[in-house]
Amino acid sequence: MDLDQARAIVREQHHAVLATRRSDGSPQLSPVLATVDAGGRITVSTTANTAKVANIARDPHVSLCVLPDEFFGRWVQLDGTAEAVRLPEAMPLLEEYYRTVSGEHEDWERYRAAMRAERRALLRIEPTRAGPS
Repeated sequence: MDLDQARAIVREQHHAVLATRRSDGSPQLSPVLATVDAGGRITVSTTANTAKVANIARDPHVSLCVLPDEFFGRWVQLDGTAEAVRLPEAMPLLEEYYRTVSGEHEDWERYRAAMRAERRALLRIEPTRAGPS
């Protein structure tokens, strides 16, 4: 599967499991909602103090398994490198993320306040490989 085909799946199916690497090399798995930004990167919203953010800071290599809502059906695995963008730089990226997953928010000021209170960060994944082939 090429990367554009994989991105098309992520644009439609947002449920995923993100795998990062702990300091001992073992996988750390997190259920997430994923989407694709305007630059073709996979994005995930998270709080800044999570294990996945710490793991990515140490080792940016990640894998993401994207699943359909009903679990069985079309799925894709993407591998790539990730970075965590923290507030305040993350705010416009978090807004784009929300719009892509859920549409327009009814109160953007309330949304921004919640993002600050939750200490949100945005993970950006540059995909390098996708499958199954």
